[in-house]
Amino acid sequence: MKVIGAGLPRTATTTQAIAFEKLGFGPCYHMRDVLMDMDKGLTLWEAVARGEPDWETIFGDAASTCDWPAARYYKELLEHYPDSKVVLSVRSPEGWVRSMRDTIWSMYFGDSVMHHMCMARAALDPLWRRFMDLMIHMTWAEGTGGLEPPQDTYTDEGLAAAMDRWNERVKRDVPADRLLVWEPREGWAPLCDFLEVTVPDEPLPNVNDTAAFKEGILGGAITVVNEWWDQRERPALGLHAASLE
Repeated sequence: MKVIGAGLPRTATTTQAIAFEKLGFGPCYHMRDVLMDMDKGLTLWEAVARGEPDWETIFGDAASTCDWPAARYYKELLEHYPDSKVVLSVRSPEGWVRSMRDTIWSMYFGDSVMHHMCMARAALDPLWRRFMDLMIHMTWAEGTGGLEPPQDTYTDEGLAAAMDRWNERVKRDVPADRLLVWEPREGWAPLCDFLEVTVPDEPLPNVNDTAAFKEGILGGAITVVNEWWDQRERPALGLHAASLE
């Protein structure tokens, strides 16, 4: 592990993961890796939450990481990988709050279709329930070092303040010579200078994944609900239809 992304979700972490890999720090461990094998990923990260991390099994041959849940443990990772560097990705408070409200916060706490579909999926899918419980614990549970307490994030000002607290904590915890505070719109130059690699002859990837986030969350929930319907209700409807013939 050579590069640890300590930025909060919705700070262009997908762009960051692609950038790390293009710069030779791949593979990059990202939230997508948890979701690809959810049972394995949740089991490993539940152990982390209990204070029993197995970093080598989690990251395997990854040379970098960014996004939750790994970013939540930047301090522990910095100690475990003493030669690594830390990139704190940031964005404007207004832009970050808007993005969080539209995606992650809405998913967990909002009065939205996405929230209600996620709750329906959690009632039917034990793995998804574990995922939501773990992410809420890691992100909002009192005393866990994330964006807690959740009640403070119901206002835009409170959510922005939680972001500021997180960023300042990272700056305090990480030695200055091992930390880059990076806003992706700054482009390749500061990132490449910090990581001591050549600037690629191509633009920095610009991945706007809000639509993909919503599509993935809603699509996954719809699939689970449809499967439940197929298994439980449609056979009964078939029997009812047959009785009417």
